[in-house]
Amino acid sequence: MLENIANFDIENLTLSADESGIVQVVLSRAKKRNALNAQTIEELIEVFSKLPRMGARAIVLRAEGDHFCAGLDLIEHHNEQRRPEEFMHICLRWHEAFNKMEYGGVPIIAALKGAVVGGGLELASSAHVRVADQTTYFALPEGQRGLFTGGGATIRVADLVGKARMIDMMLTGRVYKQQEAVDVGLCQYLVEDSEDTAMKVARAAAENPALSNFAICSAISHMQNMSALDAAYSEAVVAGIVNTQPESNARLEAFANKSAPRTRPT
Repeated sequence: MLENIANFDIENLTLSADESGIVQVVLSRAKKRNALNAQTIEELIEVFSKLPRMGARAIVLRAEGDHFCAGLDLIEHHNEQRRPEEFMHICLRWHEAFNKMEYGGVPIIAALKGAVVGGGLELASSAHVRVADQTTYFALPEGQRGLFTGGGATIRVADLVGKARMIDMMLTGRVYKQQEAVDVGLCQYLVEDSEDTAMKVARAAAENPALSNFAICSAISHMQNMSALDAAYSEAVVAGIVNTQPESNARLEAFANKSAPRTRPT
């Protein structure tokens, strides 16, 4: 079904897929530093609602131009002069898009560069793995612009870096980059070529059983929202389903007869 990705009615995203089922979703508003306007959010909802059902094995989220995403399209927001309830509904659409990503069950690897700022960081934090290059910088400058995060930073970014660091970022405009960004949890990889490394991570993930990836990329997030008792029960249920799948049996047999790859440091 992935051959049908050409049928998406989208303008601000570009899609491509390879024979292994890895889909590249590319932010394509380079002249706007890939800022997220309302239309782009609707396109993200459509794409990430459908790709899991179309057989995508892994997804690389990247961007055209020098910057991953500069956040909310502030020019559109200023020109629209929205009422409070109108912007509330805009925020709910952002949550819809990012929830489709986080809970969709397909590994999403974000290849980052340049600005990952404001809503761009909210977008990146919805991916399961973040790969930064040497140009990447992270910030939440909402305080300086008289704004507040509306796309899930209070949930996902705070989970990555902690409440105190997030508040500091918003109050002061503090920027994280390079090794410091890795150290505080904003990204898992710091490399010279984030797109190349993101593809390598995606290829590795795509080799896992789809059911295992679905559990890893949806159940863990759900369990984080539960009480410890409920999470323990849910983990047992998911493990019961995943760990008895036919593909697990074949891989365990390979481990038992020592034909499977061993886990060793590189």
